Amino acid sequence: MRDSHPSAALPLALLYAALIVYASLYPFTGWRDVGVAPWAYLGAPLPRYWTGFDVGANLAGYLPLGLLLTLALLHRRRVGSAVLLAVLAAAVLSLLLEALQTYLPQRVSSNVDWALNAAGGLAGALLAGALERLGALDRGRRLRARWFLPDSRGALVLLALWPVGLLFPAPVAFGMGQLFERLEEGAARLLEDTPFLRWLPLRELDLQPLLPSEEALCVALGALVPCLLGYTVIARAWRRALFALAALAAGVAVSALSAGLSYGPIHAWAWIGAPVQQGLWLALLAAALLLPLPVRLCVPLLMVVLAAQVVLLNTAPQNPYYALTLQAWEQGRFIHFHGLAQWIGWLWPYAAFVYLIGRVGTTGAR
Repeated sequence: MRDSHPSAALPLALLYAALIVYASLYPFTGWRDVGVAPWAYLGAPLPRYWTGFDVGANLAGYLPLGLLLTLALLHRRRVGSAVLLAVLAAAVLSLLLEALQTYLPQRVSSNVDWALNAAGGLAGALLAGALERLGALDRGRRLRARWFLPDSRGALVLLALWPVGLLFPAPVAFGMGQLFERLEEGAARLLEDTPFLRWLPLRELDLQPLLPSEEALCVALGALVPCLLGYTVIARAWRRALFALAALAAGVAVSALSAGLSYGPIHAWAWIGAPVQQGLWLALLAAALLLPLPVRLCVPLLMVVLAAQVVLLNTAPQNPYYALTLQAWEQGRFIHFHGLAQWIGWLWPYAAFVYLIGRVGTTGAR
């Protein structure tokens, strides 16, 4: 069976490839020529020291890429050619990135890393091929066709990225998109010592911390966003209900994981204070009340919810504990991946808003 729905695998594969590029070349500074050919690592002696973690990380890092690329290619090619092209793409990407690492002082090119990356891509591609042979992908396509509307690819990509944005510690639970203060500070630094600094509009009042009621509202709006996004591509109320429960559970679990990684496992649930609990209950109640809402009304309502949450979140300053957490991450915690999660957390609401603008007027009478 070939799915008539546009596949979300290709955009997810491209986004994951961008993550790999970011992780492999971070922090993108200190480029230098050491007089060694970028391909010299291929013939270098095998590294004398390596760990099981290094092996597992290199294999696991490219496995999703091979899987997603194969899934994307299976819409137009046979299993064998899809697997082959996906493995070649993963191997070539790793080959180029290892070569570029020759010019970065904080990175070391390695033939073993390249081989493990290619093996990870092969494992992911073979897994996708096996799922296709066993009929699992056909069942998945039929399930998607039953649950989601035909124009659901953009929403599914955004929903897949939403938990990634929550992995980076948020200033308020489920609060993504706190960008205005950073833009203001960045513009001031950029225009420093220039006559254009006087053109920069300045706030007359300092930002004030959110009141408990405002924090609860911000949490509720942020938790309601993925539910409403799902409602824009799910028509039946009972399926919406299951999806909303799953989305909220996933958000809580990922937020706990983020807190545990940032502050230690014993603090994984410390972020669930009274305002957060109230906000989650409000989000659950709102998600239940909105179950019968037609799809054509879910899109503009979600735009209002997104705008309200972003505006409310950006009226508050960064709290000091959040700033300390950012510093800890900058000093090495998930040094290769934290930056991408951070950018997703900052930009996800705005990308969702752009997507929704494109959906306005195209949802028909559903």
